[in-house]
Amino acid sequence: MVAEILEVLRGKVAPGVTTMDLELVAEAELRKRGVRSAFKGYRNYPYCLCASVNEEVVHGMPSEKKVLREGDIISMDFGVYCDGYYGDAAITVAAGTIAPEAKRLIDVTAKCLEEAVSAATVGGRLYDISHAIQSRAEGSGFSVVRAFVGHGIGTELHEPPQVPNFGSPGRGMRLKEGMVLAIEPMVNAGGSGVRILDDGWTAVTADGRLSAHFEHSVAITADGPKVLSRL
Repeated sequence: MVAEILEVLRGKVAPGVTTMDLELVAEAELRKRGVRSAFKGYRNYPYCLCASVNEEVVHGMPSEKKVLREGDIISMDFGVYCDGYYGDAAITVAAGTIAPEAKRLIDVTAKCLEEAVSAATVGGRLYDISHAIQSRAEGSGFSVVRAFVGHGIGTELHEPPQVPNFGSPGRGMRLKEGMVLAIEPMVNAGGSGVRILDDGWTAVTADGRLSAHFEHSVAITADGPKVLSRL
């Protein structure tokens, strides 16, 4: 359901659309399915969608005043609670035609996630996942956000362990069959530093440059990683 709703939202991103328009679409899709938002009310967050535009890294709050313009990029982080379990995923999408560097940032961040998923294998180490993200991002001339991390997910939205986007391979806890991890590379075009805006939620890059964010909920199985948030 998380994947389905994110695909609906992807199709709505265009110049002239507000981030509140996207929030309303997400709410409507939740109602259609008879399920609850994973985010709304979590630590008093007031919306079901995090909509982070351009230099906003994560936790961007939807607003009628935030209108997407041609060339913007938007990261949409979304979660569902259903039958006692949580699902969580994120995508970064272009509004119209974007600059080549913005497209490269999106493509590299998506690749970081795919390589991280490939490292989520039984018997591996937690930081094998982290290293896959860091090496791809930094090898492409970008930086990884260190202030926010991925996490375990299941009957709670955020469970142990934390899943950093940086680390040395071969270190960290041993990965076991049955674990489910929300792996979420956050990659900046410039430096890794972030700051929080006065709303108490929105994190932006310290240098004002672009940021991209992708996330999957991934089960570690004997047959290899299974991406639960992929259609």
